[in-house]
Amino acid sequence: MTEGKNERLIELERPPVIETAVLVRLILPADGVREIDDSLEEMRRLAWTAGADVAATLVQRRAKPCPGTLIGRGKLEALRAACEEHEAGLVIFDCDLSPSQGANIADALGVKVVDRTQLILDIFALRAQSNEGKQQVELAQLEYLLPRLTGRGSAMMRQQGGIGVRGPGEQKLETDRRIVRERIRRLKAGLESTRKSRRIQRKRRIEGGIGTVALVGYTNAGKSSLLNALTQAGAFVEDKLFATLDTTTRRRELPSGREVTFTDTVGFIRNLPHSLVAAFRATLEEVNEADVLLMVADASHPAAEDHMKAVRAVLDEIEVGEKPFVLALNKMDLATPMQASELETRFGRGVRVSARTGEGIEELLHAIDANLMPQRSRVHLRIPQDQGGIVARVHDFGRVIQQNYEDNVVVLEAEVDVALRQQLADYIV
Repeated sequence: MTEGKNERLIELERPPVIETAVLVRLILPADGVREIDDSLEEMRRLAWTAGADVAATLVQRRAKPCPGTLIGRGKLEALRAACEEHEAGLVIFDCDLSPSQGANIADALGVKVVDRTQLILDIFALRAQSNEGKQQVELAQLEYLLPRLTGRGSAMMRQQGGIGVRGPGEQKLETDRRIVRERIRRLKAGLESTRKSRRIQRKRRIEGGIGTVALVGYTNAGKSSLLNALTQAGAFVEDKLFATLDTTTRRRELPSGREVTFTDTVGFIRNLPHSLVAAFRATLEEVNEADVLLMVADASHPAAEDHMKAVRAVLDEIEVGEKPFVLALNKMDLATPMQASELETRFGRGVRVSARTGEGIEELLHAIDANLMPQRSRVHLRIPQDQGGIVARVHDFGRVIQQNYEDNVVVLEAEVDVALRQQLADYIV
């Protein structure tokens, strides 16, 4: 960790230290130096967010992972000594462990073992506020825990509690597989109901001519801050990973006069666990159904390019990689022009903004407007009053700006999409 990053962490309100931890990283031949450093730094930040104090970091180079313990018996002894030296009751692995690996390592060390996915789930359990968010986190936790409910490793975790077993998942460790499977089924049914309600709401927005913009980006890229700058939403903002899990949607008018909704979404991260992508499907559908994606990047971050690649990977996974997007290079009050230029070289021209200072916000609104405008156009209509069904169609599937009456004619100024414009061709002046 660099001195600057240490200073940045010290400036923040430190979460209560729950446990002392040792961080472990397996290095394989294909791993690059920068990738290793960035990943370890991110894991330290995740541990810090969860309330763990990382007292030591242990790395092991191997040609391939050890099937039983990932790092091998010899390194396991060194890890045990490190835990004893620092009085650490928690070991965090910068990777995902199989159920057998986790149990074997916990049995050998006599301390609690948490892998990358489990640490992220633990933070999600701390952050979820809405009922929907809590259900999504619980579903992901239960699907992760289901194959790990047997063996001494899980028994030890039940006894110790703390990081890795907080939230709804902790009490579920006491249940058997049948009850857990039934709970998973109920959670999925409840979230499916939420998805249906969201689809109805989206249909109404579309029929009302309201465009939709979804903010996406790496965790802590500044999406919530940017939403506040765009809409005065008052969304919760904190300089921590996964500070916000629950979606926030706000309306505002674009420079063209068109009304749109902006929706903040859960932040992405490298190698985002598939269980989280699946569990947060109801939330991520806001991304699927959006007209335009507002892709937010922290231009000041030294690993910004890798973060953008991770975001693109998740977007491809949920099959929205080809959707129109506007790139917002955020935190330009902290970034250099060179950093922004390097990102634009790799990912295309972006709008340089600062949610904190307001720099570039108007330009960003115009860029979003330009991406939305081709989908709808304004028309002047003269429709005979006895054609009430046509008038109703404009109201239902377009956006009526003004309506007047002249003799036996309804005069409308409206915004309509391409398909509706073709249907109204005979009435366009």
